[in-house]
Amino acid sequence: MSYPEPRYFGGGESSAALRPGGAAPDLLMGPPDEQGAPTGTRVHYLGTGGSTNGAFGLYRWEMGPRPSGPSAHFHRTITESFYILSGTVRLYDGTGWRDAAQGDFLFVPEGGVHAFRNESGEPASMLLLFTPGAPREAYFEELAEITMTGRKLTDEEWTDLYRRHDQYEV
Repeated sequence: MSYPEPRYFGGGESSAALRPGGAAPDLLMGPPDEQGAPTGTRVHYLGTGGSTNGAFGLYRWEMGPRPSGPSAHFHRTITESFYILSGTVRLYDGTGWRDAAQGDFLFVPEGGVHAFRNESGEPASMLLLFTPGAPREAYFEELAEITMTGRKLTDEEWTDLYRRHDQYEV
């Protein structure tokens, strides 16, 4: 393994971008409560494929106490990594479900079957890292819209949504 070919040929520049830890979430997912506020997951777009020049996508996923998470699936073009920040998250590694706690890490290469769920009844948070930086925000936003509005998709519409976002259900 060696370093990749250079992508920058200048003399250095001020181009870093800081996102404060207390910034509001970029996306709210989950059914609304009586006041119309989401009850589920808060997603923070820490570094999108667009903001990292396609290098990676990094998201902080803050799940509420209600069960949530995708079913087993894989990706053909991206890797996915999970780092647990707090609480307990159930991770599926292709062979079985594992309870992961603060500091636990799971790497899933392209084609690796995986899933995650918060079934603890308590809030939990984790970092999701995708490499390279695919436009996952569009997928997350479409899922949030479906959840928030209660829109029902046909099997064919779900299949189309998943295929457009490199998600293959198992």
